[in-house]
Amino acid sequence: MVQMAILRGATVCFPFRLIILLLSIISFTCLPFNSPAKRNDRPIIGVLAQEVKYPKGNETSYIAASYVKTLESAGARVVPVMINQPPEYYTKLFNSINGIFYPGGSASITSSGYQRAAKRFYELAIEANKKGDYFPVWGTCLGYEQLAVLTSGKNVLSRTNTSDVSLPLVFTKEAKNSRMFQDFPADLMEDLASEPLTANAHKWSVTVQTQNTNEELRNFYKVLSTNTDGETEFVSTVEAYDYPIYGTQWHPEKNAFEWTRPYITHSQAAIKTTFYMAEFFVNEARKNFHRFDSEGDERNALIYNYSPVYTSPSSTFVQIYYF
Repeated sequence: MVQMAILRGATVCFPFRLIILLLSIISFTCLPFNSPAKRNDRPIIGVLAQEVKYPKGNETSYIAASYVKTLESAGARVVPVMINQPPEYYTKLFNSINGIFYPGGSASITSSGYQRAAKRFYELAIEANKKGDYFPVWGTCLGYEQLAVLTSGKNVLSRTNTSDVSLPLVFTKEAKNSRMFQDFPADLMEDLASEPLTANAHKWSVTVQTQNTNEELRNFYKVLSTNTDGETEFVSTVEAYDYPIYGTQWHPEKNAFEWTRPYITHSQAAIKTTFYMAEFFVNEARKNFHRFDSEGDERNALIYNYSPVYTSPSSTFVQIYYF
């Protein structure tokens, strides 16, 4: 009888342990960070081209190579987004890439090929995100100004004395728990707040007063940092409340990849800033699962099909892609 009891106990114990083991395996494999369906590890980000101020031959638009390098440094590939294309070009490209980047520059944000393409992608991104299709948008300098105009529906910029100067960020209370900065190391946040790490190269800004009094801007964007030119306080970093849309009035890419202007900071903290900003946006793009119709279409679209031109020291950029 004792032997039979032991045998029955062993019989019950074995399947129980097996069930526990199976449940553990199932639970482990269902964790989000182990599920490849939760993350796109081959993100492709579109970078918007803009008009060349003085075109030569077939060189009618350009992208500064520093934007491309910055995104590539965080594990993304880049597709140039051409200007002055038909609507179907932008719609098809939107459904093929995982995020859009509006770079800085000097194109018109009220009437240009840059503006029209930016507007189309902004509209497509808003529509997609409302439907649960996570599609991130980033604007740097002119790109942020473009976002502000698109969101408000009018030109909301004011003149500021902010050309060729690096500044420390004045963080708002919203910054610490923001999507953008929440994973930044504490020491880097301290450096950003105390050292002139952020390169500013703009003549126009969204003032804090405009941000606070314009209903569209106030309800759409959370202000993460501000700055001042000594007289006017302006918005320097934002993220949208309800959409993966981000903007910096300053240039994260310049610290690591632009060397032609003395005001650009190249300290260790400045370089870290470039890469942490890049990592954040590329990780946002990893949440999107758009893809090209074929590998051939993907290869033909990538910026590897073009060669950057060394333009330093006459240009503000070390290298430029021309189209």
